[in-house]
Amino acid sequence: MSFHHATNAAPANRAVQGPATYICPMHPDIAEAVPGPCPLCGMALEPSHPQSAVNHGTAELFDMQRRLLAALVFAVPLLAIEMGRHFFGYSLDPLISAKQQPWLQFALASPVVLWSGWPFFTRGLASIRSGNLNMFALIAVGTGSAYLYSLTATIFPGIFPDSYHAGGGLPLYFESAAVIVTLVLLGQVLELKARDRTGSAIHALLALTPKTARRVNDDGTEEDVPLDTVMRGDHLRVRPGDSIPLDGQIIEGLSRVDESLLTGEPIPVEKAVGDSVIGGTLNGTGSLVLVVERTGSDTFLAQIIALVSDAQRSRAPVQSVVDRVAAYFVPAVIGVAALAFLVWFSIGPAPAFTFALVTAVSVLIIACPCALGLATPMSIMVATGRGAVEGVLIKDAEALELFAKCQTLIVDKTGTLTLGKPSVTKIIALPADTERDVLRLAASLEIASEHPLGEAIVAEALRQKIDLVDVENFDSDTGRGVTGTVDGETVRIGNRSIVPHPIQETIEALAEDLKAEANTVIYITVKQKLIGLIAVADPIKNTTPDAIEALRREGLDIVMATGDDVMTAKAVAMKLGIEKVFASLSPADKANLIAELQADGNTVAMAGDGVNDAPALARADVGIAMGTGADIALESAGITLVRGDLSHLVRARRLAGATMRNIRQNLFFAFFYNVCSVPVAAGILYPAFGILLDPMLAAAAMSLSSVSVVGNALRLRRLDL
Repeated sequence: MSFHHATNAAPANRAVQGPATYICPMHPDIAEAVPGPCPLCGMALEPSHPQSAVNHGTAELFDMQRRLLAALVFAVPLLAIEMGRHFFGYSLDPLISAKQQPWLQFALASPVVLWSGWPFFTRGLASIRSGNLNMFALIAVGTGSAYLYSLTATIFPGIFPDSYHAGGGLPLYFESAAVIVTLVLLGQVLELKARDRTGSAIHALLALTPKTARRVNDDGTEEDVPLDTVMRGDHLRVRPGDSIPLDGQIIEGLSRVDESLLTGEPIPVEKAVGDSVIGGTLNGTGSLVLVVERTGSDTFLAQIIALVSDAQRSRAPVQSVVDRVAAYFVPAVIGVAALAFLVWFSIGPAPAFTFALVTAVSVLIIACPCALGLATPMSIMVATGRGAVEGVLIKDAEALELFAKCQTLIVDKTGTLTLGKPSVTKIIALPADTERDVLRLAASLEIASEHPLGEAIVAEALRQKIDLVDVENFDSDTGRGVTGTVDGETVRIGNRSIVPHPIQETIEALAEDLKAEANTVIYITVKQKLIGLIAVADPIKNTTPDAIEALRREGLDIVMATGDDVMTAKAVAMKLGIEKVFASLSPADKANLIAELQADGNTVAMAGDGVNDAPALARADVGIAMGTGADIALESAGITLVRGDLSHLVRARRLAGATMRNIRQNLFFAFFYNVCSVPVAAGILYPAFGILLDPMLAAAAMSLSSVSVVGNALRLRRLDL
C-alpha cells in the first residue's frame, strides 16, 4: 500500500499464537492478535486465514464506501460554492452574509475531514509517533494543515496581517481539505475493489468445496450431512454433476471428472474403481462412491488455498529496492514540502503565507507513495492467483522472480519427461512359441514379484485377458531376475545373464536395437532355453516434446540428470533433442551437478518428482516438483506443477517473465510519476509559466496513480499463457 521509514521499523516477526492472527498484506512479517492498522504502512490488517480474509476485506471496503458517500454529500456542495464564486462569478452574498460564509464552509467541511477522513488521521498520527512515516502521515499533515489554517482564519481572522486579506477576506481552504479527503477515499475504495479482484483465485477455490456431502451409511441408507461432520473412512456418494466433497478413492462407479480449476486441464479425466479423486473437482455423468482419505486442512484443495494465500503475502527480492527507497522517501518529501513553504513564504507573491501553504500541501499530497508501495505486491498477488488457476502453484514470490531469471533447467527423466509408469512395448517369441505363450509364462511368474517392470508385464497380460497360472518354488535373484515352476517346468525371467547359452546374432542385434530405443529388455527361458524377449519402457509423455521445445524458446538451456543407465538416458534425450545428458547419478550427484553450474554463474531450476530428487530440488535456485510425485519432492520445491506436466512449466516461465515485466512497469511509472510531480507541486514552473498545482488536483493525481498501478497488475489475469 505504501512506504514506511525502514530505519525506524517496528519489531518484525511478531507472530501471535492462536487462530485469530491478523497480518499486513504488504508486510507479512507484521502479525497482531487483533485487527487494526499496520504499524509500518497503515494498511488495515487482514486475517491470516484465507476464508476469513474474504469477509474481512469486504467489511473494510464497506466502511470506506460509507465514508466516501458521506464525504460526497458535504464536499460536492462545498466545491460547487467555491467553483461558482471563482469561475462563474456568483456568490452567496444575497443569501448569507460575508461573515457567515466561512462558517458555512466550516460546517460542510468538518464532517468530511473529521469523520470521513478520521482513519487517515489516526493512522497518520500513529505513523508519526512510531517514526514509521507513511502515506497517511503525508495526508494527515497536508489536509490537517489546510483545515487548521482555515479554521484559525475563520475564528481569529484578526491575527493575520492586512496583506493576507486579499479581496476583503482571508483565503480559506476548507474545500481543498474536504475534496482531498474525498478523492483519497475514492482512491481507497477503487484500490480495495482491485485488491479484492486480485484474490479472485482464492475466492474461486473456496467456492469449489460443497457445504454438504451425501454419506452412505453402513446399512446402505444415504443422507446429506454437513461437510465438517464427515470423517476419514466414511463412504460418500457423488451424483452426476455434483462437486466431489473431499479427497478419496473410488470404490464404486465409473465417470469422467473435470479437474480444470485445479490443474488447468480442460479435458475431463476418466475415473474408475481404485482411482483417487480430489475434493472440489466436478463429477461428470456417472455416479461414484468414494472412501474419504483426507478432510479439513489436509485436503489437496485446502493445501492449495493455503499455499496461494502464503505466496500472495510473500515478498519478491525486487521489493528490497522499494524498501531502500522507503527509508528516505517520506522524510525527503516532508523536507521538500518544508523547503517549498519557506522559499515561497520568503519570496512568493502576496499573500505569501497562503501561497506557501498551498504549495507545501500540494507536495505532501501528490507525493503520497501509494503507487510505489503497490507496484510489487499487487503484481505478485495477481500472478500467484493466476498461476493457481493454471495448475501452477507458487510457494513464494522469490521463486517466481528467480524462475524468470533462470538460464538453465535440469530435468529428471522418470516421471518428469516420461510417465513414470513402465509398460510393455514389444513381445518377441522365438519359434515354437507364440507371443501370448511368452506373456502368459512371464506374467504368471511376475505376479509374485513387486518389481515395476514385473508389474508392467502383469498389467499387459491382464489387458490382453490372458489367464494366469499358479507358480511354485518362486525365488528372486536380486540384480538378475526371478525363477519359478510354471506348469511343471522351470521358468526364469531376467536380464541377459540368465541365458546360459549363446544367442543367435539376429536376436542379439534385435535386443540391442530395443535398448537403443530406451527399452529395458527382459529375457524368458524355459528349462534354460530362451523362448522370447519382452521389451518394457517408460513412455515419454505426449506433451513433453512440445514443452521442451517451448522452454528452449523461452531461453532455457535444457539438461537431463537421471539415475538411469547411460544408454536409456541417451535414447530418451535423443528423441527430445536434449544434448546435455548426465546419467547414473545418485541424489548427491544431482545436487553436486547443480552446485557446479551455479559456481559458473548460472541461475538453475530443477524439475523432478521422486524422493531421490529432493536434495537437488532444495539445492537449485528454483525447485520445480511434479504434482504427481513424492511429498518430499513437493516440500522441497518452490513451484509445483499440479498435473505433473512440463507444458505447465512453460506457462510458469511465461507467467514469471510477464510478472517481472509488470513489476518493472509499475515501478517505472511510480518513480517517474513522483520525479515529475513533486517539482511541479513545489512550484518550479510558477516563475516561468505561472503554473501552480492546486492541492485538489494533486489529490486526484495521487489517487489515479495508485489505481493505474493496480490496473496494470490486473492485466496479468488476462495474460495469454
